[in-house]
Amino acid sequence: MSNNSHPVTYGEALIEALQEEMRRDPAIFLMGYYLPKSIFFVPADSLLQEFGSSRCVLTPVSEAGIVGSAVGAAMAGLRPVVDLRLSSFAWYATDQFVNQAARNRYLSGGQVSVPAVFVMNVSPGSRAGAQHSDRSYPLFMHIPGFNVLAPSTPYDAKGLLKAALRQDNPVILYLDNAPGPRYGGRRQEIPNGDYTVPIGRAIVHRQGSDVTVVPICWLHRTMEVVDKLAQEGISCEVVEPRTLKPLDIDCILKSVAKTGRLVVVDISHPCCGAAAEVAASIADEGFGYLKAPVTRVTTPDIHIPAAPALEDEVWPTPDRIAAAIRQSVGYRR
Repeated sequence: MSNNSHPVTYGEALIEALQEEMRRDPAIFLMGYYLPKSIFFVPADSLLQEFGSSRCVLTPVSEAGIVGSAVGAAMAGLRPVVDLRLSSFAWYATDQFVNQAARNRYLSGGQVSVPAVFVMNVSPGSRAGAQHSDRSYPLFMHIPGFNVLAPSTPYDAKGLLKAALRQDNPVILYLDNAPGPRYGGRRQEIPNGDYTVPIGRAIVHRQGSDVTVVPICWLHRTMEVVDKLAQEGISCEVVEPRTLKPLDIDCILKSVAKTGRLVVVDISHPCCGAAAEVAASIADEGFGYLKAPVTRVTTPDIHIPAAPALEDEVWPTPDRIAAAIRQSVGYRR
């Protein structure tokens, strides 16, 4: 650990971001039905002690009411941060999201903005069953007006949350920090000082020459696979979008121009999913670079089973990811 950085978990990075931004801007306040006990499944004691119940607002268990209230508060000049817990709970507030949060700036001719941040967890492997295991980000990618963010590391989680709180668009932030998280306990060194991560900018986690691999909400499992494939002599370049809307196609396109191959790994379903958008965009703009068909590794078009043995096979497994990469690299016209 250097004097200019410190190690944090994913959840600790989120709390740091909230503390720093709430100190900077008194218009920021929190809303959630587990406050003051927790926010984003992270203990919120320090936030309550510093900012009090007027800025850590306990809400009823009513997603429609919470999102509608947040939209009104944002239009009135405040900056709410809303904890909706699980991605599946977004369905209860669809009208408030789509017809209000996303459209009011357009419908008012720019006279009002909705600078609210709505936070949800994606939690593959949490054994939550079909009703609590949705990944709703493809729906919100489809709606004009939203920024849709999906950070996978503590550094990006903190930097993107801070960036979201400094701009005027409604933001939906997907977190991988649910109970019993796969990677929420991983620590990462992050800077001591203030920083943000630019919205709309992808990151290259690993340089490679044989195939471009784009993980969406599945970074760490994908990295484990490409590390093993490197022992077979397969060189993967891993590009994580971090922001799903706006999507940094230029960064992915640059990588595909180098490797000539693309495999997209996505925990959402294949039909109209985030992987489908990446694949279509590369087919539109980078078809001439491709040496092999674009391959998607996604969650099948079925509901998520509750049985652990079945659920583990639904998500993009290491074997399926590895097979797709090998097939892409070995493809010959």
